Amino acid sequence: MPEASGKPVTWASGIIWALGRVNFLLDPSTPPSMTLAEVASAFGVGESTVSVKARTIMDLFDLHQFHPDWTLPRLAESNPYIWMAEVNGLLVDLRDMPREVQVIAYEKGMIPYIPADRQA
Repeated sequence: MPEASGKPVTWASGIIWALGRVNFLLDPSTPPSMTLAEVASAFGVGESTVSVKARTIMDLFDLHQFHPDWTLPRLAESNPYIWMAEVNGLLVDLRDMPREVQVIAYEKGMIPYIPADRQA
C-alpha cells in the first residue's frame, strides 16, 4: 500500500496540495493561493516530494479539478459537476430546472442547496 511508506509531514503536504489542486489553490485570482514551492516550504519538504504524494492521493481517490465531493463551499456555485444530472436521458444543469426538480435533487443529496431559493 502506498500510504504505508513516508513521513506524516510528507503525506500532509501531499493532501494539502491535492485538495488545493481540486480547488484551484495555484490560481492567484481565487484566494487563497499558493504555489507548489510555497506549500513545500511551509511543510519543510521538497517540491518533488509534495508533487509525488499529491499525485498518489489524487490517483487513489480519483480526485480532479471540480471534484464535487471535495469542492470548497465557496466554489460550489461555479462548479458545473455539482449541478449536472441526467433527467429523462438528457444531461441538464439543475440550476436551470424548475424548483420542484431542484427540491427533489436536494432531498436526494445531489445538490448542496436549492438554487431557486437563492435567486429570490
